[in-house]
Amino acid sequence: MNEAKLIEACKNNDARAQRELYESFARKMMSVCLRYAGNREMAEDFLQEGFIKVFTSIQSYNYEGSFEGWMRRIFVNTALEALRKNDLLRNGVELDTLEPQQEADYSAVEHISADELMELIAQLPPGFRTVFNMFAVEGYSHREIAQALHITESTSRSQYTRAKRLLQKWIKELEQ
Repeated sequence: MNEAKLIEACKNNDARAQRELYESFARKMMSVCLRYAGNREMAEDFLQEGFIKVFTSIQSYNYEGSFEGWMRRIFVNTALEALRKNDLLRNGVELDTLEPQQEADYSAVEHISADELMELIAQLPPGFRTVFNMFAVEGYSHREIAQALHITESTSRSQYTRAKRLLQKWIKELEQ
C-alpha cells in the first residue's frame, strides 16, 4: 500500500493499516527515541506513547510536508514531554557561570564510528543529551529549544557546549 493510502486507512482506524504503518516506521522512530532516552526501556516507552499519539492525531495530518517528518516531530515532542514531566532537564547551568575553557578539538570524531558516537551521546546527562540532539541532530535553534524545554537560551547554549566538550573528552579517552 502506498503512503497516502496507508495514511487514509489509518485515518479510518483500519487496524491492518496501523500495523503496517507501525512496522514501516518503528525502527526509524526507535532511533529517535533512543537518542533522547539514553536507555532502551525508556526509549520503548517513548515509542509506544509516540505511536499512540500518531494514531490519535493522524486526522490532523494534512499532507503538507513529509509524513515521516510529521511523525518525527510527534516522537521528539513525546520524549521531551516525558523528560520534562520527570524533571530530567533541570540540571542545566547558565552560560555565564561556566568556567572559560579552551576550544575543543573536534577532529577526533572522524576516528570513531557513527554507532560509537551514538553510544557516547546516549551516555550524556539527560539535559545535555536532549539539547545536543535537538540542536545538532534535529536542527532546532537555541530559541526553539529554550521554548520547548522551558529553559533560557543561554542554558540551551551552555548545555550544548558542555555536551560537545564531554563528548570530545570521551572520544579522546577512547583513542588512548
